[in-house]
Amino acid sequence: MTTTPSLSSSDSAGASAVRSGPDGTADLYRARRARVLAALRAQGGGVAIVLTAPEALRNRDADYPYRHDSYFYYLTGFTEPQALLVLDANASGDEPASILFCRTKNAERETWEGFRYGPEAAREAFGFDAAFPFDEIDAHLPRLIANRPALHYALGASSAFDAQVRGWLDAVRAQGRSGVTAPHAAFDLLPLLDDMRLVKDDHELSVMRRASRISALAHRRAMAACRPGVHEYELEAELLYAFRKHGAQGPAYNSIVAAGANACVLHYPAGNAVARAGDLVLIDAACELDGYASDITRTFPASGRFSGPQRELYDIVLAAQYAAVEATRAGVDFNAPHDAAVRVLAQGLLDTGIVDRSTFSSVEDVVAERAYARFYMHRTGHWLGMDVHDCGDYRERGTHVPASATPPWRTLRASMTLTVEPGLYVRAAPDVPEQYWDIGIRIEDNAIVTETGCELITRDVPVEADEIEALMRDAQAVAV
Repeated sequence: MTTTPSLSSSDSAGASAVRSGPDGTADLYRARRARVLAALRAQGGGVAIVLTAPEALRNRDADYPYRHDSYFYYLTGFTEPQALLVLDANASGDEPASILFCRTKNAERETWEGFRYGPEAAREAFGFDAAFPFDEIDAHLPRLIANRPALHYALGASSAFDAQVRGWLDAVRAQGRSGVTAPHAAFDLLPLLDDMRLVKDDHELSVMRRASRISALAHRRAMAACRPGVHEYELEAELLYAFRKHGAQGPAYNSIVAAGANACVLHYPAGNAVARAGDLVLIDAACELDGYASDITRTFPASGRFSGPQRELYDIVLAAQYAAVEATRAGVDFNAPHDAAVRVLAQGLLDTGIVDRSTFSSVEDVVAERAYARFYMHRTGHWLGMDVHDCGDYRERGTHVPASATPPWRTLRASMTLTVEPGLYVRAAPDVPEQYWDIGIRIEDNAIVTETGCELITRDVPVEADEIEALMRDAQAVAV
């Protein structure tokens, strides 16, 4: 009988330490800020400004649940709204290099909305050199950027923030007759932060491993709860329960729960459709834990047993995933896993007759003509981290190639994290064998790149067809 993996006490203790606040992690964020400051000094100095995300109105007087900006959190560990970070690479003597602006303490608002750190407590708890009230930024920022050579921030990411920065620059320029100078250049800060975030540190990997285990438990729960006649939204409820039950803050993205032909819609939201006997159910869902995402997809039979054609396509997709996993290691380019998966899928499409063998006689033909793209239209992976589609370029920056040429794919490095997710989506069509109509299959796992291969951190949920059937069979026996 299959058993459900549990979360160990050491896992729980580690996550609890992070969730309890900055205790034990202030040095981590301080070190990240120091890396940014060192990089800015190497570029000639200047001031970096990072704003957190705004609160968003859902309707009338109800807000969406607040979620901090990932870049801001990466450098601060601070999760309250209305906050801004300033890093001054030209600070000298007693001048603060790391400055936080945040909401002030307010007993009345805390009665309604909960605890606030306030500037002084936040400065001490999160390791900043100085902290000021957020509503004083227009008074302080012109002073902080005056006589500095450059500004570094997310250029063009927010028209409102761009306008605010222009206002601070105008305030500095107005002092020109007094000998005060404004920054003479502005640079996009995000490429620097993207490169930092692409390679995960030990703390990040620990959180991501736990997030993956929670998400795997949720998938097992959904598989066990599935029966012919269940609604997609019922399975989504099982997922959301497991996320919160095990300490995650919520889903990392809108859950995809797709029964039958709905699985051929790549971003189908969990809806009202009923999973019928003979249907496959595709679930692409995972949790966010302490600011980090996981991302798992599994496809399984609603009745607990794959049909012959379903199993045939499932085994092709699984073989493609194994090929992509085998190709994932430090030193290869980002596209290597995709190329490996595509060749396996192309062979499978030829073998099943889904791609016409009289038109395409070899795998090379299918790949060259992209005949597979009708049934596999996305890539085999993406970066994963604080965002489910995490930051970072997929091609090398600054390489010496002609302007008309495409830069080479980025080279994988140890401790990069990415997904491995091949799929096949076969819609009903006259030129496709009928036994494969409306079958959509995706298998997705999360991988940490290592020097010799990769570590799959989401395999606590079964991936082999026989193991999936065994889990569902055992669950149904218990229910009976």
